[in-house]
Amino acid sequence: MATAAQWIQGARLRTLPAAIAPVLIGTAAAYELQSFRLLNAILAALVALLLQIGVNYANDYSDGIRGTDEDRVGPLRLVGSGVARPAQVKWAAFGAFGLAMIFGLVLVLITQSWWLILVGIGCVLAAWGYTGGKNPYGYMGFGDLFVFVFFGLVATLGTTYTQAGQVSLPAVIGAIGTGLIACALLMANNVRDIPTDTAAGKRTLAVRLGDRHARESYVLMLAVAILLVVVLAPTKPWMLIVLLLIPACLMPAWLMVNGRKRKSLIPVLKQTGMINLGYSVLFSLGLILSHGF
Repeated sequence: MATAAQWIQGARLRTLPAAIAPVLIGTAAAYELQSFRLLNAILAALVALLLQIGVNYANDYSDGIRGTDEDRVGPLRLVGSGVARPAQVKWAAFGAFGLAMIFGLVLVLITQSWWLILVGIGCVLAAWGYTGGKNPYGYMGFGDLFVFVFFGLVATLGTTYTQAGQVSLPAVIGAIGTGLIACALLMANNVRDIPTDTAAGKRTLAVRLGDRHARESYVLMLAVAILLVVVLAPTKPWMLIVLLLIPACLMPAWLMVNGRKRKSLIPVLKQTGMINLGYSVLFSLGLILSHGF
C-alpha cells in the first residue's frame, strides 16, 4: 500500500506550476479587458490543477503497465515502483478527471458557454490518450503538441474567455509563451528518459529529435517564450519586465546543454516549473501595470 506521502509524490507537484501559469495569465488578460471574475478564475484554476494531477496519475498508470518506468531515473512512479496497484492509480486519475469536469461544469453554468463542455471532454480524452489506450499519441511524438495546445492555448484563452467573453492579443501571446515553457518542461523530462523510452518503444519528440537537438530545442523554447513579449512592448512597455526572467533561465539551459548524466537533468524539471510560474507572474504584472490600477 502506498503511503499518503507517496501518493502526493506520484501527483508530481513540481508540474503543477504548468497548470497555474496559464490561469494567472488568462486572468490578467481578462483584468485588462475590465472583466475580472474571481470565482471564474478560481474554478478555472481548480480545473487546470485537477487535469494536471489526472494526467500525472494516468501517465504513471499507463507507462507502468507497459513497463516503460521499470528502469527510469527521476521522481517516484507508483506503478513502476510497485508501491501501488495499477487499478488504484487508474482510479486516482479518473477521480481527478471527474472532479475537473464537475468544476468545469459549474464554470459552464455560470458563463452559459455550453460549447465549453465539448472543450472539457476533449481535454479529458486528450489527457488520457497521451499514454493510455492502444495507440497513445505520447508514444508517437505528439505529446508536446498536446501540452502546447491544452496547457498553453486552451487553458490561457479559456480562462480569459470565461471571464471576459472574448480574447485579446496579450492573452494569445501569453498563451503561446506559457505553452512553450510547458513544452520545455516536458522536453527536459523526455531528454532524461531517452534511453529507457527508446528501449520501451516510446517515440517521444525528444527521441525523434535525438539527444543533441532535443536539448537545443529546450533552450529555443524558453528563448522564444520570453522574447515574444517584445511584440507587446510598443503599446505596453511594462511587459518588458518579463525579460528579468532571463538570468533564471541560464542555469537550467546550461544543464540541459551540458549535463551528460541523466540525474543531472532532474533539477531542471523543478527549475523550469518555477520559470513558468515566474513567467506568468511577471507577464500578469506587466499587463496590470500597463493597464493601470
